[in-house]
Amino acid sequence: MIRVQDVTSGYGRIQVLNGIDLHVPRGSFTGILGHNGMGKSTLLKTIMGHLPASAGKIELAGEDVTRLPAHARAKKGIGYVPQGRQIFPILSVLDNLRMGCAAKGLPDDGIDAIVDDFPQLKRLLDRPGGALSGGEQQLLALARCLCGNPSVILLDEPTEGIQPSILQEIVERLHAIRAKRELTLLLVEQNLEFIRGLSQRIFTIQKGRIARELDPSQLDDHDLIGEFTGV
Repeated sequence: MIRVQDVTSGYGRIQVLNGIDLHVPRGSFTGILGHNGMGKSTLLKTIMGHLPASAGKIELAGEDVTRLPAHARAKKGIGYVPQGRQIFPILSVLDNLRMGCAAKGLPDDGIDAIVDDFPQLKRLLDRPGGALSGGEQQLLALARCLCGNPSVILLDEPTEGIQPSILQEIVERLHAIRAKRELTLLLVEQNLEFIRGLSQRIFTIQKGRIARELDPSQLDDHDLIGEFTGV
């Protein structure tokens, strides 16, 4: 579904991705694990088109999208939930969802079906987004992204600022949505328990390159945990 070939990218003269290669099969949940500053978020921003690739190639379902702007990639089916969620705090939950539809030029008559996938949001539809807890805001950000009917979701550090009690709810929601919509997910995360519970394949990233592939069960290895947590 996504193929990244020898891609370099960064911020101005600061190169962060150094010839990265990654293949994400259709319908898979793939995790990217690594310390801060290794290029995880930069990779997602480059795939989405918020950062330009200075070299290499990005394909979506076999189509070269390397030079397309972010809004064109979104129309082709890439959804993006950024770090920090970026919901509209003054707007109600319902209006946030309507904005997700409007951003793709879609009618909002599909919102009821989206809310059915996120029952925790049903009682919050009239509440301002900024009044929600961190976990509720993350559920809202995911639901808003799905309003655009993406085939791929890029999910950046979703556990940031969320109580552990709601993390399992997010894992269960995403697995249910994957089964229902044949969704492809590329997840950037540092929480080992979360990335293990959600991902079928996990890649580690170091200094802007994919270092190795791991089976989720390998995250039970204490030496490996220490490698990524410093514990």
